[in-house]
This record gives sequence, structure tokens and C-alpha cells, in this order.
Amino acid sequence: MSVQLNPYLSFRDNTRTAMEFYRSVFGGELSISTFKEFQASTDPSEDDLVMHSQLEGEHGVVFMASDTPTRMEYKPGTNFSMSLSGDDEPVLRGWFDKLADGGTVTMPLEKAPWGDTFGMCIDRFGVNWLVNVSGQHG
Repeated sequence: MSVQLNPYLSFRDNTRTAMEFYRSVFGGELSISTFKEFQASTDPSEDDLVMHSQLEGEHGVVFMASDTPTRMEYKPGTNFSMSLSGDDEPVLRGWFDKLADGGTVTMPLEKAPWGDTFGMCIDRFGVNWLVNVSGQHG
């Protein structure tokens, strides 16, 4: 069982360009998935936007990013979250509950379209948290 903490950046319509730039800086492997690939578009204009990307750069640099759909608020300068991920569900669920206590759950921690358990909250200090519990694949 393991858990990781990584920064998660948000952009407006240019995540692919930003993450390709960061790959040129940090090297490594970049994975990109669109809203259409996850059947998560609410409008055809969102189909090619990045729902999730992850850069596993050299020297242990790892971070993620996504595009913010136009229906959601986007404020440059506050466009980041802390992302907890791993396969230790009791630990991750416990942390989610503690982070949400006194804060706001913006998406309950539940089964996501990609097969994992996923949730989002804003803690009492205004920090955005994403929690992803890896599903049992295979």
C-alpha cells in the first residue's frame, strides 16, 4: 500500500501546451487524457480539453494538470491543488474526511468514471485537495 502527494495545476484551455513545455524542461514521460476519453464532456467544445495529465519527470519531479471548463471558475494565481493518490483506501478516506472537516466537500469521495474512487474538498484554510484511491485493476 502506498500514498503520494503531488501538486495539481489548473489551466484554461492550454494544459496540453503547458505540460508539453514542462516536459521540455523536466524531461520524462507525459500522459494526457481528454474529457471525451472519459465521457465527461457536458459540451462538445470540451471534448479535446485535458481532463487529466501527469508528468513523471526526471529526478523525482511528478505533477499533474487539467483544463478548467468554462462553466467552472478559473483564477490564475490560485490555479493549483494538492493531490493525494494511492491504493491505501482507509488512509486516504480518513485524510479526506479530516481535510473536509470544517471545510467544504466539492465532490464526494466516490466511484469515478475511470474506475477509481475520487473526491475533492476545500479545507478550512482554503486549500483545494484532490483525493484519488486507485481501483482494483486486474
